[in-house]
Parts: sequence; C-alpha cells; structure tokens
Amino acid sequence: MNIHLETLNEISILLNKSTENIDFEKIMYRFLEILANKVGMQRGMISIYRQDLEEIHVEVTYGIPEKRDRIFYRLGEGVTGTVVATGRPIAIPNLNQEPLFLDKSGARRSLINRSELAFLCVPIKYGDNVVGALSVDRVLEGTDLQYEVDFLQIVANLIASKVHIRKIIEENIKLRQTISQNIHASPIIGNCDLIKEVIELIDQVADTNSTVLITGETGTGKGLIASEIHNKSSRSKFMLVKINCGAIPENLMENELFGHEKGAFTGAIDKKKGKFEIANNGTIFLDEIGELPIFLQVKLLKILEDRSFERIGGTETIKTNVRIIAATNKDLEREIAEKKFRSDLYYRLNVFPIHLPPLRERGSDIVLLTDHFIHNIKKELKKEIKGIDNLAMEILTSYNWPGNVRELQNCIERSALITKDGIIKIEDLPPSIKMGKVESCKRIKGTFDSLVSLYEKSLILEALRESKGNQTKAAKILGTTKRIIQYKIKNYQIDCRKIN
Repeated sequence: MNIHLETLNEISILLNKSTENIDFEKIMYRFLEILANKVGMQRGMISIYRQDLEEIHVEVTYGIPEKRDRIFYRLGEGVTGTVVATGRPIAIPNLNQEPLFLDKSGARRSLINRSELAFLCVPIKYGDNVVGALSVDRVLEGTDLQYEVDFLQIVANLIASKVHIRKIIEENIKLRQTISQNIHASPIIGNCDLIKEVIELIDQVADTNSTVLITGETGTGKGLIASEIHNKSSRSKFMLVKINCGAIPENLMENELFGHEKGAFTGAIDKKKGKFEIANNGTIFLDEIGELPIFLQVKLLKILEDRSFERIGGTETIKTNVRIIAATNKDLEREIAEKKFRSDLYYRLNVFPIHLPPLRERGSDIVLLTDHFIHNIKKELKKEIKGIDNLAMEILTSYNWPGNVRELQNCIERSALITKDGIIKIEDLPPSIKMGKVESCKRIKGTFDSLVSLYEKSLILEALRESKGNQTKAAKILGTTKRIIQYKIKNYQIDCRKIN
C-alpha cells in the first residue's frame, strides 16, 4: 500500500478512537507524530483561529521545543496568519529565502539547515469557515510540493470537526466567566453574529408601533423575542397577551380572540372580552400564526387595517390600540402558494421580519446556553451543580439539536437531575443525544472513506500518466501488483485510453 494511504488509514484509526475518553491534545499530538514518522512531515503545528480575539493560537505542536509563553499570530501575520486570513494553502520551497516565515517557535534557528527545508501550511476548514491551520516542515529531496500540499489538505479536512469543537470551547471560556458575572444582564443568551443581528433588530423596532413577524424553527425562542420587544417598548407598562393559534380548537379560536356578547350562543350567560380587547394599549403575541383558520385571517386583516373588530353576537365596533407581534415556524410564502394563508395578511404582518437561527447554526452559543441553564436549574432544584465536563460538552456542541434551545434546556435539566457528583458527564446525557453523536461519527467515517477513495484515484491517475498508461509500470511506481491496479482501474472507472 502507498505510504500516504497507510498514513490516512492510521489517522482514521486514531480519529475513531477519539470517541473514547482521550483529550484533544493527546489525539492531535499523536496525529502530528504519525505525519512525522510516516511521511516525514516534521515539526507539525495545529493552530486555532480565536475569532473573539482576532488571533491564531498555536494549540498543539510536535518536534518543537516547548515555550513558556503561548505562540500566537495576528490575522494576516506571517504564513500561518495569511493562510487563516485567505483560506488558501501556502508552500515555501526554501525557508532561507522567505521573509514571510517568522519562526516564532524558534525551532529552526539552530542545528537545522533552513535552506534544505520546505514549509507547508494549509487551512483547516469546517464548512465554509476557516477554524485554524495545519503546518509542517518537509525536507526537499526533489519532493513534489503540490502533491504534499494536496495530501496535507486532506488530512487537515479529517481533523476539522475536532478543531472546530476545540475552537468553540476555547472561545467560550471568557464568555462563561462573563455570563456568570452578568447572568441577569439580558434574557437573550448568545454571542454569535446571528444573535447579535437579532438583538440589533429588536432595539431598532421595539419602541415603534410596527407589526413584527418572527420566523424560526420550533424551540428557537420566538416567544422570548416577542417578550423582549414588548419590554423594551413604551407599551411595557401595559399587558403583553400571548396566544398560541395552534393550541386552541378552531371553533373556539374566534371567541378567544374577539370575545362574545351575552346570549350570543348557548352557554353565553355573560359578556366576555377577547384577547384583543384585553391587550388594548399593550401588545398581543400571536404564536404559530400559520395555524390560524382562513376565516379568522380575514378578521385579523381588518384589525391590522383599521384597528377595529366586533365581538361574536355583537354589533358594536370596538376600537383597539394594540401592537401585533406574530410568529411562525412555517414557510408562509409556501402556505400562500398552497392557498392556506392569505397573501394580503402576510404582507401586513411582515412589516418588520426577524428570523431566529436554529441552534445548530449557533455553535459558539451552546456553551453559553448550557451554563445559563445550569445556573437556573441549580437554583430551582436547590442542588449543587458544579458544571459539565469537556467530553460531555463536546457531544453537546457536535449534536444537531432538532429541538433547538428548548431541547438543550430539557437535556440539561434531565442531566442535572441524574448526575451524582454535581458534574454532568457523558453518561448523564439523554440517550438521544449520545446516539446523535454516534450518527455524527458515522458521517465523519463516510467522509473519510470518500476522501481516501479520491486520494487513491488521484495516485493511480498520476502513476498512469507517469507510466504513459502502462499498468505494470504504474503498479511498480505505487509499490503494488498489476492485478490490484487493474481492479482499482475497473472500480474507479478509469479510462486508460484517455491517459496522456
């Protein structure tokens, strides 16, 4: 087997072990050790981009003397800073001739001939975001640097999820301290850019009379946003009336919203005020507005247009000075296309839209929310909950959270009840969360298999080009047999006639 494929296989086995109780530093140190021993990529460094500080911190090294002070780069500083800033790899064929190479570790200042060394640095990307950098030295010896860079990028892709989780934990250490000091500063917990945008929108619209439409998946906290808008408005001294349009039967909804006159129907022994009348001068929050029946959508449109309505069985027109905030987890434009929601009502509601992101897009906030819930649950249960260990937190930050913030809150409450020593561990987490981690590992394995296949195919194509299509020579170049090469060519559907 080609040495690079052997290396990928050994890295795969190492990363599969990472589901056990092995910490990040040990795994990544062993990872760099494999690169050094197997393919001669010496003095490896894994750096993590700390977005909160706009710095790149060297987190794990191999073959580099330990320094008392942590090594870090500013964004755009040196080779590592440039790779993180641009998201593109850099290969330096000769370290003696590259002013961009800073050697902050000092590992190459003595006993090493820098003119014989190449330096490779590739970005570590999680999705579309650069979360760090992987760099190594390579002795020249006629090495094809582009080939080495491509290989290094593949192995960087394999560790991306681990580095991403580490980055989240690192970035939130300071935020944990902040939230413990200012736990009651704001009911909206979050520091990611998407939540910052939501808070900015709340501040812009709160003290106006504009109708707000809050969209987002179930469990994202739409009711919390509605409360915050009301509390920051001049209407805060009046009532905020909440009603879930999906929780009340259709035949009772009209009565709930608009009330009725005495004798309007059997059992109407007294006059009753509806929610719109009760909320006068305040705010009414219509949650799950997409569930409102069509005939009531017409009446709601009338309120939005002229701020008036009639009770059931009544003839008197009642004026209301109420601010309307609506929320939905449905795609209302699709509902309009399917004739389930009125387009004129949608445009009246959608004056000021606010979209709440799902928790899976708020990775850096999971630690903050976890600490917030632990703080609250500790007081409710009157139980000493010291916190959550890093392995359990790793599972929380890698889980998909289909139930969003509400699911996280329920998870922490259950785990806090179960824990025996006050520290939430993996065994305290709900089975569904742990199973989600297993599924994540399966996806990572699938990614690894596809990367290995792509790399193997590229090696075979390169050998075939070098041997001008001669399969026997190609097998010799790759250190394998002609029979195996023929099998791989058939498996990967390589057309040897097109090899130049």
